[in-house]
This record gives sequence, C-alpha cells and structure tokens, in this order.
Amino acid sequence: MSTDRLIRTHRTAVRVPGATAPYDTAHVTLRYPALPARDDRERMSGMLAADPDGAPYPVVVVLPGINVASAGYTDLAVGVARAGMVAVTFDWVGELFPGQFGLTPGVDITAVTPQTYGSAPTTPALAPVLAAVADAHEAGPLAGLLDLDRIGVFGHSAGGTVALQSARSEWFPAIRAVATYGAHTMASQQLGFAAGTLLPAPVDAPVLLLGGTADGVVAASAIRYGEEAGAPGHDPIERTWSEALPATTEAWLVLLADAGHMLPAAPEDPSSARGFLEVPPLTDQDHLRGALIDVVAAFFAARLCDDAAAKAVLESLADQPEIAAVRRR
Repeated sequence: MSTDRLIRTHRTAVRVPGATAPYDTAHVTLRYPALPARDDRERMSGMLAADPDGAPYPVVVVLPGINVASAGYTDLAVGVARAGMVAVTFDWVGELFPGQFGLTPGVDITAVTPQTYGSAPTTPALAPVLAAVADAHEAGPLAGLLDLDRIGVFGHSAGGTVALQSARSEWFPAIRAVATYGAHTMASQQLGFAAGTLLPAPVDAPVLLLGGTADGVVAASAIRYGEEAGAPGHDPIERTWSEALPATTEAWLVLLADAGHMLPAAPEDPSSARGFLEVPPLTDQDHLRGALIDVVAAFFAARLCDDAAAKAVLESLADQPEIAAVRRR
C-alpha cells in the first residue's frame, strides 16, 4: 500500500430504475490513482490520466448513511484509492419513506418486510452505481483499467445495513469483500417484525464489521427494535457478527475505542443526519478516523488485491491502541 499516490476524480451520473423524476439520478464520483500532468492541457484542466501501473484496479463502492453527503467520505475514498483501488461514492436524493426525501444509500422498504425479506437486494442503488462503473471502464480516464470482477462494498450506518442485506453472490457475483461501520441487521418493528428480530445477512464474501464504543446513534435507535434506548445489553453489531452472518463466511468484528457513529464522515454536517443523538466523544475523532481508514483500506487491499502488507496489518490489529476489541471467526 502507498500513502503518496496522486489521486484524482472522475464524475458521472446514472439513472436509478424505478425511481420517479426528479429523484431518479445518482451523481457518482470515482477516485483513482493518477499520473502527474503531462502537458499544458492536463495542467490547465486538472483532468489527469489514470496510472496504468497497478491496473486493472479493483473497485470499492461506498454506500453512505442516510442524509450524509458523499463529500464526507472523501478521506476514506482517497485512502482506499491510495491503497491501489478505485473508490466510488455517490449522492442520490431519493425517497427515504413514503413522502419523505433525502440523501440515501437506497433503501427499498418493500424488500424489508416479513413477507419479502431475502427475495431481492434491499438497496436499489448498488446495481445502477455498478453500471456507472462499468461505463467508466468503457470510456474516459479509467477506460480499460478497472477490474469489474473484484468489487468491494463499504457501508456506513444504513448504508452498511443494506450492504449486508444485499451483497449476496446470486445478486452481485463480483462482490468479493464487504466492510461496514455502525451497521447491523436488526429489524424495525415499524416494518412488521417482532421485537428483537435479527435478520440474516446473506453475504458470501469476507465481512469486516466495524463499530465505535461511543456510538450514541446505535444506542438511541434501540427503541426501533423493541428495546430501551441505551439499554446496556443492546449490542446489535456484535449480534450481527455472531448470529446473522452465514457460518461459512469469514467475519471480523473490530471496535474502535471511544469512536462515535459519525466517525467515517468528515467534516460532519451538524444540520444533517442524526449525529445530534450522541454526546461528542472525548477522544480525538480525526485521529480515530485515520485509524478507521487504515483498517478499511487494509481489509480491501488484502481481500481484493491479495496484498501481503495489508494482510499483516489485519493480523496485528489487536496491537493498535485505537482498537478496543478484535474478534474473528
């Protein structure tokens, strides 16, 4: 992995099938390792060629939290790209619930009911975003430089939940690794599930579940699942790791000490999302965010690129002071 790669951006847009205008377009950003400007045209436009050394590049798609703009994941995306991959973020203003709109990772609530769960992906965004990635492989600075058979997915909060519910090889055979932060598969009673229901996550690829020990949003959300907010025994991320994933799936659980729910997003927009539900952690979140990015980049580099140095980072996670706990099965 390298921390000194030059990273540049390619932007595009894609229609989301089934969505109603004007809420039917996702704006997609691909960040990639680039070559320095080679002539005046590139210097003046800022549009730099992708570095062919290391291609074909695996792709990591970031599924955002609800009402979290993709700009908040810039540091994460750049960190992934510097580790030798192409990172993809997107902004889609779509329907969150009937009549309510906002920034969304794509949540199809009709696919998350007791009658329908498991019949289809719960996010309608992943397929069109991957289609936009395929188009970028055909034309533009990344033409011919992407490995469309080595896809990773990172999801934050609700984005992580739909990633866990949708990354099934039958639906997305190219997905080879899934990482989430502040995400789980507890089922809301509002959707018709009994209190305490944990939905199975049909993920065949290796999974890294990340969480923070000071996640006030997950704690406050316990009321959605029939428990008291802040209940001491409420640990849906651990339950997801131990109970929801298939027994044959490689699964990591990594907790960052004193990290809050909005850790992956910087700068956090205090006027959006639900960060107001938690008390600001005492520990330097910028430092912890760096540790988070290092772990995520290492996980994807190890599983998508077979990078030996990245594998060594994963094996030594328990030795890092920012890590409160590491479990693996």
